[in-house]
Amino acid sequence: MMRVLIVDDEAPARDKLRRWLSHHADIEIAGESADGLAAAAAIENLKPDAVFLDIQMPGLSGLEVAAQLESDIPSLLVFVTAFDEHAIRAFDLNAVDYLLKPYDRERLEKSLNRLRERHGAPRARAAVHTARAQTRSSERLLVPRGEQLELIDAAAIHWLEADDNYVHVHTAARKYLVRRTLGDLLEQLGDRFVRIHKSLAVNLAEVTSLSPLFKGDHEVHLRSGATLRLSRRFKDALFARMPR
Repeated sequence: MMRVLIVDDEAPARDKLRRWLSHHADIEIAGESADGLAAAAAIENLKPDAVFLDIQMPGLSGLEVAAQLESDIPSLLVFVTAFDEHAIRAFDLNAVDYLLKPYDRERLEKSLNRLRERHGAPRARAAVHTARAQTRSSERLLVPRGEQLELIDAAAIHWLEADDNYVHVHTAARKYLVRRTLGDLLEQLGDRFVRIHKSLAVNLAEVTSLSPLFKGDHEVHLRSGATLRLSRRFKDALFARMPR
């Protein structure tokens, strides 16, 4: 069986896809989502084998959802769109397939066959990495808050602290715990942040001063009053990015 998540902000589009998929004995509908935030949460919680992901959605587009996913996300992605230019971008994402609305059952069958060929094989990570390159995902980050997900501005993040396969995201208002690696998160957030320690990264805009310690280490002082340790291993990278 292949567990499938349907994501589309239009109920008739979800209904059509659900009906047509129900005729395939090897397909199980894992769930449905009507917006990008709900889709990201469903992918995280349900871990479907495949996602039919609408590109054009209010709030958080399908491309932005893909860009926010962990790079080792196990789900195969099929992008769905009513716009030619978006279909081309989806194809460039190295997704398993894309469906151009309005599609017929024969075209859906082709997508399913491509999914079947890839089902059970190692998942390609190209869709997530390329989605990040094609969107402004570094400006926003999905974080958990209770049982829900919310979007926060990357500029509001002061610093990041790795904790095994989790990252503590520190802002002025609160601290979030994200199930990501620090390297994966830095790839998404881009040049706004710089690594200062194997387990720490800082928002350059928050740095006010540096104080030398022993053996090449430094303390990094932030506008919030927080003080972080700069390892000599990452000193040159930070110094190169600091304003002269």
